[in-house]
Amino acid sequence: MARTSVNAKDVADLAGVSRAAVSRSFTPGASVSAETRAKVFQAAETLGYQVNHLARGLIRSETGLVALIAAEINTPYRSNMLAALTARLQEAGKVALLINTDRSDASVERALRQAISYRTDAAVVMSGMPARSLAETCLRNGMRLVLINRDEERPGSIRIQLDDAEAGRQAFATLVAAGCKRLALATSQAGTPSLAGREEGFKAAASEAGVDLTVAALGMTSYQTGLDLGTQLMARPDRPDGVFCTTDLLACGVLDAARHRFGFQVPHELSVIGFDDIEEARWESYALTTFAQPVEGIADAAVDWLKHAEDPKESATTVSLPARMIWRGTVRPFRNHD
Repeated sequence: MARTSVNAKDVADLAGVSRAAVSRSFTPGASVSAETRAKVFQAAETLGYQVNHLARGLIRSETGLVALIAAEINTPYRSNMLAALTARLQEAGKVALLINTDRSDASVERALRQAISYRTDAAVVMSGMPARSLAETCLRNGMRLVLINRDEERPGSIRIQLDDAEAGRQAFATLVAAGCKRLALATSQAGTPSLAGREEGFKAAASEAGVDLTVAALGMTSYQTGLDLGTQLMARPDRPDGVFCTTDLLACGVLDAARHRFGFQVPHELSVIGFDDIEEARWESYALTTFAQPVEGIADAAVDWLKHAEDPKESATTVSLPARMIWRGTVRPFRNHD
């Protein structure tokens, strides 16, 4: 037997009102009496009627769908970012459509084409970068773009970024002030703009101070990579006594290698700074000194722009947010150094 769904006419018939009155009752700000709205809501509850927002949106050329395009969604930072974004979007009356990609530009382009086919109003891009021609296609289709921690600008987009280079400089200054003499940078080979910015800031500060650095880069941005990097660095005859890791996952691996594979004491023999302030960084076993990603601030900036940018703009908007250093227990107190 064919299954039929309850529609607005069914609600109108039961409530004894017009179909237009049903539509107005479910439209915020529409003119309808309190008595009529009460009748409509009672009839809708009795019948189990739900408004088809997607159909309404298609009529208005606005679906309320926002595509979240991201890679490595199982990592702590990315999952925190997705949680904040989905919460803000829901509060704004929008629906998130998650598209899981790899880090490649080609994967992101496929995801954007998929988002266009579902008539999404906007896409939040957290990995990879679409070609300019595809970004222009999004604009022509009325889709706005939110680019998080990307270093490119696109028409009709907002770019939300951190001052990663400044954080790298601050990490260098902090390790030097803590009395570290042999400094190292530990990073992955992911090559994202964020990681590159932190690396460039750290290297630039070292160069200006005339300090030689050990730079170690391996594989994916993961705990295992950090463990391998820490093993490699701690096995050197000139092992570092201060390490800046471009993410917290890497820093946790470096710390475990130093403590458990080599028996070094942190922070007395080794100081470590991370970046992201993931939940694990706050665990007592790590107590990692790090830089906090302003996850809530990024989500607020993205959704506020989507709410107030009614039409795609030809010019790009850029929002820069600071990364605040969080002091914990993996950097030697300044007063104790020689």
